[in-house]
This record gives sequence, structure tokens and C-alpha cells, in this order.
Amino acid sequence: MLFIVFGLDELSKVMLIVIGITPMLARDLEQRAKEIPAELFIKAQTLGANSWTLVLRVVLPQLLSRLITSLRLLLGSAWLFLISAEAISATAGLGYRIFLVRRYMAMDVIIPYVIWITLLAWLMDLALRQLHKACFPWAEGGRG
Repeated sequence: MLFIVFGLDELSKVMLIVIGITPMLARDLEQRAKEIPAELFIKAQTLGANSWTLVLRVVLPQLLSRLITSLRLLLGSAWLFLISAEAISATAGLGYRIFLVRRYMAMDVIIPYVIWITLLAWLMDLALRQLHKACFPWAEGGRG
């Protein structure tokens, strides 16, 4: 149904990834929000914070660090959704090429594609780790 609504272009692939990882991301951030100590809210309210200020000054800074970590953890799922989407409805892309060459059992062609996907995923993880260290050096030793 997703491909009917959004067509067979890149938007449907992006939407599949978004729809696929959003529930896991939301659940992880919800758990992190529940872990915020009640004392922080009490202290902020004592200093005159309203609900909007609590969200912006207490909750959001606590969740942003975890957001980057969650995105790192969900990269594997995102790649899985991307490869699946390309296998179903693509005419280009690494997943499409793997499924195309798989018909001929050409492992000498498939393995470099898998290595390329692994390298791209590792570089994305490295970039998110560096972003986390730069933005949140105090958060769990910069490791998230």
C-alpha cells in the first residue's frame, strides 16, 4: 500500500524507513523521558518554569543525546528497510543490484556490494558518534 500511495520513486523508500523506525525511536525516547529525575522538574518549577519551559529546558536537552544514540542503534533496521524497498520496487540502488545479480548466483559481484553497504553503514555510525561527542561531551563519556 505504501508504494501505491507514494509511488515507486525515492519518496516511498524514505517513507518505508521512517514508518519502520519511528515506533522504535519513539518508544526509546519515551523510556528515556521516564528516566528523567523528578527533582529536575521540581527544581525548574521552583524557579518559575511553565510547561513549555520544562519541555525546552529540561526534557529536550535530556532527550537529544539519546536521540543520536537511538539513531545509531536503528541504522541497521534502516538499512534493512532500504534494501527491502529496493528489492521490491527499485530500478537502481545497491539492494536492487544485489537482488538482480542474485538470480545468477554471482557471488563475486554480490560480495563487493555487501562490503560497500557495510562500509557506508560504518561511516554513518562513525559520523553519528562524532556528532554525539561534539554536541554532548558530558553524556556518558561521549559514547551515548
